[in-house]
Amino acid sequence: MTTDTGHVIGILGGMGPAATADFYTKLVALTSVATDQDHPKVVIWADPTIPDRTLALTEGGPDPTPWLLRGATILRRAGATLLAIPCNTAHAFLPAVSTQLGLPVVHMVDEVAKHLVTALPHVRAVGLLATTGTIRAQLYQQWLAQAGISVVTPDQHLQSTHVMPAIRAVKAGSRDEKVAEQLTTAARHLFERSAQVIVAGCTEIPLGLPLGQAPCPVIDPATVLAQALLDRVDQTNQHPRGRQLADAL
Repeated sequence: MTTDTGHVIGILGGMGPAATADFYTKLVALTSVATDQDHPKVVIWADPTIPDRTLALTEGGPDPTPWLLRGATILRRAGATLLAIPCNTAHAFLPAVSTQLGLPVVHMVDEVAKHLVTALPHVRAVGLLATTGTIRAQLYQQWLAQAGISVVTPDQHLQSTHVMPAIRAVKAGSRDEKVAEQLTTAARHLFERSAQVIVAGCTEIPLGLPLGQAPCPVIDPATVLAQALLDRVDQTNQHPRGRQLADAL
């Protein structure tokens, strides 16, 4: 793989810190190279002070937009030419400010929709495990509807007693059996309601949902985003990394 294209990936993170670190790990793991020097250039701005995105969307909490714009500015000044935001809920704030970011954004939700259409064309219904903010913002519902894919979400009780507590626990540094049980139960609930695959639509969920415990395949948007970034960095690359991506998902 040749990465000397002038591209520098800017990662706007800190939402939360563990998910940002996990995203960079996935980016490195998906890069097929022989030496350190072959990896793409990356700048990471991890700002954990960005206000809670779900609270902003559901309870009138502080708007995170100024923090997102500031982070994009810092990354641009540091040399970034592409912007990635490994936080699903943050994407709800992009339509209003995308022209102000100063960098092209590789949109995580859009990339998941493209991946489902190209890699899993038989899928017509997905189950969404995500923050309440992402669900209420209709992020995945809007993007996947354009591809003819319906989205199944947990009922309100399960969302408040299982999904959100698990996400908060991972953010607090816990990945214990209770977290795994909560997310597995929620995934099973979605599968029983006709979901063919599960979309882990919060970057903390893959950290808490044990690999192989869901009753159906799980799509990790962070992994899809990482692959999309690598494809943008090296448009001429012919190495068949699709197998790696399939394995990672």
